[in-house]
Amino acid sequence: MCAMTAIFDTRAQYRNCQRAAEGYGKARALQAEVQDRLLDSLSYLDDRKPAVALDIGSGPGHAAALLASRWPRARVFAVDWSQAMLAQAETGRWWRRRPAFDRVCADAGALPFAEASVDLIVSNLCLHAIADLPPVLQGFRRVLRPGGLLLFSLLGPQTLHELRDAFSQTGADDPIHPFPSIQRVGDALMASGFRDPVLDREPLTVTYRAFADLLNDLRASGGANALVGRRKGLGGRQRLAAAEHAYEAYRRDGVLPSTWEIIYAHAWAPAPGAPRQEGAVQIASVPLDTIGIRRRRS
Repeated sequence: MCAMTAIFDTRAQYRNCQRAAEGYGKARALQAEVQDRLLDSLSYLDDRKPAVALDIGSGPGHAAALLASRWPRARVFAVDWSQAMLAQAETGRWWRRRPAFDRVCADAGALPFAEASVDLIVSNLCLHAIADLPPVLQGFRRVLRPGGLLLFSLLGPQTLHELRDAFSQTGADDPIHPFPSIQRVGDALMASGFRDPVLDREPLTVTYRAFADLLNDLRASGGANALVGRRKGLGGRQRLAAAEHAYEAYRRDGVLPSTWEIIYAHAWAPAPGAPRQEGAVQIASVPLDTIGIRRRRS
C-alpha cells in the first residue's frame, strides 16, 4: 500500500496497512491473480535482464520474490511504507526458502533511489490509493534509466460497484474511496513524460457466500475508505443490515458477486531531456464477458 495526498487521511491509510499485514495472506486471491497477469507482461523486456528492479507497494514481497527468482543476479527491492508488511517479508513466512531481495520502508512518492539507477519498476494494486498520480509517476521516471520499464496495475472506478450501490440505497456514506479512470491514468503517464504508454482494463469477479465475508476481506486487504471527512465505521448496525439486504439482490447461484475493475499499464522511460510525447495513449479493450475469479469458501 502507498499513499500520501491531502484528500486521504494518511494516518488512517497507514493504520489500515499495519492492521492488514498479519491477515494479508487470507485475502490475496485477487492480488495474486492480478500479479500473475501483470508479471506476464515482463516479456516486454525481451532478452534484457534488469540489474535493479523495484516492487513498489510490495506488501509482504510476493512480486519481489518472483522478480528475484526470475533474475537471480538482479538487485531487487521490496518497497512499502508499512513496516508491518515488510516485517512479513523479512520473516519469510510466505516462502519455503526466502529469495534474495532487499526491503525498503519508503513512500512511493519519495523513493530513496538515485536518478537513473533502476531498470524496472513493478507495482501491483497500489497506485489507486494516490490521488495525485503525476508527481509520483515523475518520481518513477526520475529513478528509471532511459529505456527502463514501468509496469503496474491498479483498481478502476467500477470496482465494487455492487457494494457502493448497496450502501447508497441505505443513505450511508460510500464505504470505498474513489478509484481513477483509465483515461486519468493515461493522462498521468503522458504528463509525467513516459514513452509509448499502453493501458488495458478487465473486470474480474470474486464471489462470496456471505456479505460479511466480503467486508472481512476488504478490511484484511487494507482497502477500507480512508478519505478525509469520511464517516467513521460503516454507518451503524441498522444501516449495515440494510446494505446487506440490498446486496442480496445481486445473489446468483448461491453466491454474492463482487466486481473488480483492473487497469494495467506499461510505459518506457525516455532518454534524458527528451520532449514529452505528443499523441494519445493506446487503450486496449477487454470484453465484458472475461472469465473472472471464483473464490470458493467452505
